[in-house]
Amino acid sequence: MTVCGCAQEREKTKPYFRKGERVMFKIKNLVLWFMLLSFGFLVSDFAFATPSTHIWAPSTDIQPYKKVHVTSDFYFPTTAKGTNADNYDQHNYVLQVYGLTFSLLSDKPDENLLGKLWKPLGKVMAETGFDYKKGLGSFLDSNPWYFHFKLGVPEDAYFKHMPAFAVGAYDMGTRSHRTNYNIWYFKGGKTLSVGKLNLGRFSAGYFRGNGRLLRDKNGLRDNGGVLACWERTMSEISDKLWLAVDYQGTQSGYGAINYGLAWSFTKDISAILGYDIYNNHNLTDTITLQIDINF
Repeated sequence: MTVCGCAQEREKTKPYFRKGERVMFKIKNLVLWFMLLSFGFLVSDFAFATPSTHIWAPSTDIQPYKKVHVTSDFYFPTTAKGTNADNYDQHNYVLQVYGLTFSLLSDKPDENLLGKLWKPLGKVMAETGFDYKKGLGSFLDSNPWYFHFKLGVPEDAYFKHMPAFAVGAYDMGTRSHRTNYNIWYFKGGKTLSVGKLNLGRFSAGYFRGNGRLLRDKNGLRDNGGVLACWERTMSEISDKLWLAVDYQGTQSGYGAINYGLAWSFTKDISAILGYDIYNNHNLTDTITLQIDINF
């Protein structure tokens, strides 16, 4: 997709692994997850998902109309051994996020429901979905459901060189004062080039969440910050290869800089491999593997 980095609170929907905590993760568990994931792809009777993101934070992208996006994200802590500093939970597992996202509005203005109300709104798109998260400890795993939505317009929607814009919310949990992080954000993005050289897409924005839950390592409120990202399809190598650097600015558990790459196996199946460095250095870095499928 997280919460505060203070020792007395474990409330976090992004990976919250304090340096030195014991991580009960074995290779056989990873193999089992991949088996289950593969089975899920085949039967696809259930689906879960995150909002359209870069690696970590929301992007300006909206899921294509009449497409269902299924994702399975894993965050593996890089610190594998130690003791639990706050003695809250002696077992900390790899964070698993399963989600589903689908579009609400047609990308064709004449068929767009908002466009039928007022024609200029026909280029506005929207998506919504939900996440099922586990691996955060029994305190949070007992309320594993989170919801999200987003409204946005693509680049060049109303005039040439217009940036893409998006506004939305995510990690809207079902338990008050425990999982209702309610991260609201606004973001703009533009693909830039110099001559025939594509420099990639640059995005920037701002977010704000529930101040009761988003706190720094000292327990102080830190519930807002900058969103920024650079991303580019490396067509010089392959149109299937994508690189990105993604940043979210806060000392709470949501704050991180993320480096990653993605590979598209087909037009509807891709995978992201990334490395997450948290702004609160009391939190252990994680390696993320994200599998995305469109139906």
